[in-house]
Amino acid sequence: QLQLVESGGGLVQPGGSLRLSCAASGFSLDYYTIAWFRQAPGKEREGVVCINAGDSTTYYVDSVKGRFTISRDSAKNTVYLQMNGLKPSDTAVYYCAASFAIRDTVVPAQYDCWGQGTQVTVSS
Repeated sequence: QLQLVESGGGLVQPGGSLRLSCAASGFSLDYYTIAWFRQAPGKEREGVVCINAGDSTTYYVDSVKGRFTISRDSAKNTVYLQMNGLKPSDTAVYYCAASFAIRDTVVPAQYDCWGQGTQVTVSS
C-alpha cells in the first residue's frame, strides 16, 4: 500500500524556519515526482514546489523562491521541505503528494498519492 506521512509542522514566528518531512512507505520516492502543496482556510489547494523523479531537479512557484528548499534523502525514503523566512501568508495545511509520470508540475489533479497534511502557522 502506497502511503505518505507528513510531519514537522507547528507554530513559528514571522521570519522563522521549519522543516517538513514527507516519509513514504510501499514505494520508492526516487521513481516519483514529489510535490508539496498547501491549503489555507477558505482557499484552494496550491502547489508550492516539486522535485522530479530520477534527476531530482526542482521547480518552485515564485512566492517561495529563495525561501523554501526541497530535497530528497533516498536512504530514508523521505522528502524534506526546508522553509525559511516564513510569513503569515505561509500559514496553511501542507501536504506532500506523489506522481509517477510528470515533471515540473504542481497541479493537484496530476498527483495520485497524498499524505494527510501537517499544519503550519506563522504568527507572532
